Amino acid sequence: MENQPAVSARRQDLLEAVFASGRELSTAAVMFHTKLSELRGLSATEGKAIDILLRFGPMTAGEFGEHSGLAPASVTGLMQRLEGKGVARRVRHKGDKRKVLIELVGDQVTGAMPHFVDFMGGLASLLEGYSDEELRVIADYSSKAARIQQDAAGRLGTVSGASAHDDDGGRAPSSNPA
Repeated sequence: MENQPAVSARRQDLLEAVFASGRELSTAAVMFHTKLSELRGLSATEGKAIDILLRFGPMTAGEFGEHSGLAPASVTGLMQRLEGKGVARRVRHKGDKRKVLIELVGDQVTGAMPHFVDFMGGLASLLEGYSDEELRVIADYSSKAARIQQDAAGRLGTVSGASAHDDDGGRAPSSNPA
């Protein structure tokens, strides 16, 4: 850090406030999605996997790994659990029969929507207080921060050379601090 330019005390305070609010938002999001997923008989990881498939459509396991940052072994196990719960299935790619896609089964939106109404209404009210330019900055920051976090998640699976396991893979947490 010796080559870092000096940061004013005011900017340092602002940076710390952004990092602290980011942690607070992250925790709130994880807890909300965990509870929402539990209400649907899913783990938080399974719930977010459904969200990825809703946003991007059917995809290969490799593509899913790119969108999620999960290691290939974790993607395979996750997709098997989604299939087992009847919310997704594997299908052959129409244009390239060598590829297998994972796609959602049935309407995965309707069951979750009632739980989002109050939350989304609160966000809409909050956003009313921001100018169009401020909203552009918020959207830009959020998108870039998400990409940085996805990239970091992808690197976590390769730090020790072992595949990463998600929150409900049926394995006890490792006692290895690495």
